Amino acid sequence: MQRDIVFSAEWDDRTAEVRRDPAAIAALRSNPTTRVLPMWRGRPLIAGAARTKAGWVAPGHKILDDARDDWVFLGHHEGAARFAADVSSWVPDSLEEAAMAAFFDPVDYYHPAVPSDYAFLELRGLMVSLSATDAAMASTARALMNWHQSHRYCASCGQPSVVTQSGWQRRCPACKASHFPRTDPVVIMLVLRGNKVLLGRSPGWPEGMYSTLAGFVEPGEALEGAVRREVHEETGITVRAVRYVGGQPWSWPNSLMLGFVAVAEDDEITLDPVELEDAIWVTREDMVDVLAGLHPTVRRPRAGAIAYELITRWLSGALD
Repeated sequence: MQRDIVFSAEWDDRTAEVRRDPAAIAALRSNPTTRVLPMWRGRPLIAGAARTKAGWVAPGHKILDDARDDWVFLGHHEGAARFAADVSSWVPDSLEEAAMAAFFDPVDYYHPAVPSDYAFLELRGLMVSLSATDAAMASTARALMNWHQSHRYCASCGQPSVVTQSGWQRRCPACKASHFPRTDPVVIMLVLRGNKVLLGRSPGWPEGMYSTLAGFVEPGEALEGAVRREVHEETGITVRAVRYVGGQPWSWPNSLMLGFVAVAEDDEITLDPVELEDAIWVTREDMVDVLAGLHPTVRRPRAGAIAYELITRWLSGALD
């Protein structure tokens, strides 16, 4: 139970001091030992049918003909500089827009410039197969590209801003304001009362999908206060003891999930129908059936998500 939470692994060196050195970045971009991760519409390129490794390519690879020029510098790992490049301008022969708009897109997208066992894949489907560092770097690249896509204009004066510091900053040429990547803190909590755990489901989720409760931290609010407020707002339940477990970067679109365990003082649910479609208490024994895929109404949570980690660590006794 000491394994890294998915997307939280650290690679060798983020080399932040190089981001603001254009000459050094240019040299790294032309170095044949550098490796670049192509990203297409938030999906990393994955190498091989086993789906354990990202599809890193050399700087001159043909797939990068479709890339934006503003590569994101991720740092160094295993002796090589690492970048991510957005190749979303590429349009595959069979683009399934309906699948892309769904809750989860299971489609593999194949680019003609790479081997046939390489594909752009939904990152959430790779959480338990992709190597820890590749998953973390792909998640970081996705988060930064999401931020650039949604923050193209200066928040101070409304004029178009430009990418600087190798993808880690935007600057407004008009008013000179600098803007930095946004990360939204979210508390996600395993609420316990005796031998049972509180789960909820949001409107629009797939049938049978439940998870631990979660919510955004409000301005001026401590993390523990956010846990207590969110649980009470969504279910009417009061919690007392709150304990931090661990965090998970979550680039859908730009969140940091902060996992907690909280102890409930009561178990009578008063549902907020705007926030939740349903909330239920599940016993430890029933949760074993849920994880085994044997429960009649509750689906197995997605392995790799922090909700899954909180639940499995509770079942193992690691959170006692």
